[in-house]
Amino acid sequence: MNSDLQQRARLIRLAIFDVDGVLTDGKLYFLPEGGEFKTFNTLDGHGIKMLINSGVRTAIISGRKTPVVERRAQNLGIQHLYQGREDKLVVLDELLAELGLSYAQVAYLGDDLPDLPVIRRVGLGMAVASADTFVRQHAAGVTQARGGEGAAREFCELIMRAQGTLEAAQAAYL
Repeated sequence: MNSDLQQRARLIRLAIFDVDGVLTDGKLYFLPEGGEFKTFNTLDGHGIKMLINSGVRTAIISGRKTPVVERRAQNLGIQHLYQGREDKLVVLDELLAELGLSYAQVAYLGDDLPDLPVIRRVGLGMAVASADTFVRQHAAGVTQARGGEGAAREFCELIMRAQGTLEAAQAAYL
């Protein structure tokens, strides 16, 4: 792991995820009767659960609003959910004020231009491999995995590895 990313990851107390293109492959599926569905990766989900169990708080900030994301957040135990919020930097500031954290203590995983202000502001701002080129260029790091295909798991494990909690999380399954 890059030593700069490792130093940044050691400080993280809150990990924030975008949804479309990060926790999903970015495709939107609309049903004829008006509903929609999304597919999520179980590896990503378990990575988030392990991160929560290691003591890192979690949040989702999404510009779109859908009951599917609310259910996924509940299933994973994600503590803070913000949907339908276009200005993610405003949400970040609200959340930091509520939790008493600094930018340096936050990690964010995104994929597109609306994520860029947060990616650039937080201590560990990362992009998924399938992110917009401009976003990848301005992120502190880029996952090897694409959004919806294990990128969130990779992000979670990077944080846990830097904080020395990954091996214990894995060993719990032996």
